[in-house]
Amino acid sequence: MFNASRLTLARKRRQFTKKELAEAARLTPNTLTRLEAGDTTEPSSDTVRSLARALNYPAEFFYLNDSESLETEAVSFRSLSTLSARKRDAALAAGELAFELHHWVTQRFDLPPSQLLDLRDEEPLAAAETLRSYWGIGARPIEHLIKLLESKGVRVFCLAEQHKHVDAFSCWRDQVPYIFLNTFKSPERSRFDAAHELGHLVMHMHGAISGRDVERDADQFASAFLVHRGDLIGSLGRVRSVEQLVTAKRRWGVSVAALARTAFDANLISDWHYRDLCRQISALGYRSNEPASMEREKSVLWRMVFDQLWKDGVTKQTIASQLHIPLDEIESLIGHLVTQQPSKSKTDRPILKIVS
Repeated sequence: MFNASRLTLARKRRQFTKKELAEAARLTPNTLTRLEAGDTTEPSSDTVRSLARALNYPAEFFYLNDSESLETEAVSFRSLSTLSARKRDAALAAGELAFELHHWVTQRFDLPPSQLLDLRDEEPLAAAETLRSYWGIGARPIEHLIKLLESKGVRVFCLAEQHKHVDAFSCWRDQVPYIFLNTFKSPERSRFDAAHELGHLVMHMHGAISGRDVERDADQFASAFLVHRGDLIGSLGRVRSVEQLVTAKRRWGVSVAALARTAFDANLISDWHYRDLCRQISALGYRSNEPASMEREKSVLWRMVFDQLWKDGVTKQTIASQLHIPLDEIESLIGHLVTQQPSKSKTDRPILKIVS
């Protein structure tokens, strides 16, 4: 049977309005509206093929069972007030496809279980300290954040939205934590986004995940998690110039603006000097073009999965065909995360077992 919800999912993922899709598929707007509402008889094969061509989705996709819906209320969007409905719905649709890819993988591999804590009763700085202690990080800098998150059971996917207002989002699904990162921003900003979403996952898993106060708490958590206060004071000392921040930021893998703010919060910069540094950072263009930028972090977990699948003769195209989704959707979710060999270090290496 034709599944109307699958048509809606594909349309939102491709960022079509109903009117735009009707025109692209050479259907009347009324016909498309009735198809999505399920208020019509089974569409003809010609109609389904027209929709498949317009959306660049396999026709079989429209006959699958309902997907696991992902509602706005269940995720943490960083800038929901400035996010268009079209961009929001496309990101949510990507999340639903990620659930299907994840389900396919977990039928074949045992992935690391979640090792996150419920820290909803703790203040952001205390929550960051508690999680660092629980994971055995101590005060040392976090060299590879994505690798660490994956080893602790967080599933990290990427978004190919290329839109500044879709920084990242996170959610829980079947007791599995997910983080979706946009590759549009700098590597340093992406690390901060990942830590910000980790804050949501541990502090807001049972409560509100939107609002100014909630976002502020997640920012404070991210700063404290990425830059341990004791390590900052011992390594940085008093801040005298932007150049000092540019050199020092490499230790923690954060942006120069984020390090300036963290140093200010640690009383290493006076109020007047902090405002002056912020003006200099803006004047130098460092808010949009990060100086001495680091390499973008890649996934260790997905690299291991796809390397093993490749050895078994299973390609991304094979997975796309079995899931009946376009190959470009697979690439959008994991492509930017697995284009680089993982670190040879065995520290926090994800446990990965093939299910026989």
